Amino acid sequence: MQFGMKARIDELGNLLLGAFHYMALFVIGASIVWSAVVAYVGMAAHGHASIDDILLLFIYLELGAMVGIYFKTNVMPVRCLIYVAITALARLVIADVQAHHEAGMGMLWVSTAILLLAISTRVTIKPPSENG
Repeated sequence: MQFGMKARIDELGNLLLGAFHYMALFVIGASIVWSAVVAYVGMAAHGHASIDDILLLFIYLELGAMVGIYFKTNVMPVRCLIYVAITALARLVIADVQAHHEAGMGMLWVSTAILLLAISTRVTIKPPSENG
């Protein structure tokens, strides 16, 4: 009798966990879309988009792709996180150059970080769907 009860509780727990999983992915995805739309409306109100703004939209695109991949495969796409980090660091470099108009040691460190992240994309194991 206890085994049947445990199986039912496990089944209910798995159902609730799955429901939370999908709800959380939907909320994250909706938040990404909302943030991207707000950023785009801000660009439109400003009358133009800078390279910084465009890279921000690429970050939103990669985050959306990451949610989509995770939704379909239930595998965390670590490579997408690395791409987001590379884009964010590139944005930082561009903003630094635009503000100071010179290359300092900070830019060297950020460029080194970008290089290490780029190497890490080659080192990370591809999911089975990307091998072939």
